[in-house]
Amino acid sequence: MKNRVMVLVLAGVMAVSSFTGCGKMEENEVVATVEGDEISAGLANFYARMTQAQYETWYAGYMGDNMWASEAEEGKSYEESVKSQIMEDLQDMYLLEDHMKDYEIEISEQEEKAIKKAAEEFDGANGLEEKEKISGSIDTVERLLTLMTIRQKVGEAIRETADMEVSDEEAAQKAMKYVAFSYMKTDEEGNSVPMTDDEKADLKKDAEKFAKGAEDEDDFAAYATEKGYEAKDATFDAEEAMSIPAELAAAADKLEEGGVTEAVENDNGLYVAKVTSLFDKDATEAEKQNIISQRKQEKYEEVIESWRKDAKITVEDKVWKKIDFNELSVTMYVDDSDPYADEVKTDDQAEEDEDTEDEDDKKDTEEDETEDAGEAES
Repeated sequence: MKNRVMVLVLAGVMAVSSFTGCGKMEENEVVATVEGDEISAGLANFYARMTQAQYETWYAGYMGDNMWASEAEEGKSYEESVKSQIMEDLQDMYLLEDHMKDYEIEISEQEEKAIKKAAEEFDGANGLEEKEKISGSIDTVERLLTLMTIRQKVGEAIRETADMEVSDEEAAQKAMKYVAFSYMKTDEEGNSVPMTDDEKADLKKDAEKFAKGAEDEDDFAAYATEKGYEAKDATFDAEEAMSIPAELAAAADKLEEGGVTEAVENDNGLYVAKVTSLFDKDATEAEKQNIISQRKQEKYEEVIESWRKDAKITVEDKVWKKIDFNELSVTMYVDDSDPYADEVKTDDQAEEDEDTEDEDDKKDTEEDETEDAGEAES
């Protein structure tokens, strides 16, 4: 198995604006301790500012200038909520580093080079003043990238210990075709508006009539088209349905293949469905992967939580409070041609890119040789 190389392309240019703020923070102050390992205020500040930059770049336009002071949940501001997650992330990264050997994880020479290169690119793209405000020294950037690489690799190793066996019975998905009768209508001005109670009553009669007629039809979709409706496909099981109302899934789950539901009602309208299969192979395989993914995440969270329970973790609140999102605004410059701040490449992906380049070079060479041969014949 090849080593995975994580290359985090940090935002090339950071835009930093200062406002009035809390007390000055010294980067070598200790903001938290995890099992005796000290997390420096500089590292915490840089990780917090990188996270802040992503939020302010992508969400400030929707949430407004007062984003961080707005309430995220009862009694907790958006800043407090995000900072709480940031501190938990930092602690988790240190715990994952402490348990690297448990999973025989190491940072490869290639990964070290990639980390160093990313840190140097960030250093060259940002001014001294900006880097000082966000604690973005090369050493701090390299340390964070190393921790994030460890998190990715150890996290993946933990997830791979989850139970991967999923039976057909556990993941079995049924299939249906259904027609929706919406309680919304379009008015004369083209706006979508709710139906009146009388209109809903008439629509219910139409849905019930459609359901009755569909019972004797082999081709549900063709029958729907004939009556002026559109039949849609969906898969479901007894516990959940992603694209259809739970009421419709519950009604259809009681039927045998070929069975047609009555008009099923919820707040949005009425639905009539025909069960087309009691075992949809493709949907069942997809559900198996969903179950495995869920198990992997649950395993990861279970392991991290067990480590947290046994670990001695302390937070220096006075130091952590100095990292204030309201006193310093941080956004990132994003090139339209590469709109994402983070990019992860594995060895396999890098190798595929190289193979593609080699094939293109080979093709170009062959074309050149063909052209040369043609000129020689002339």
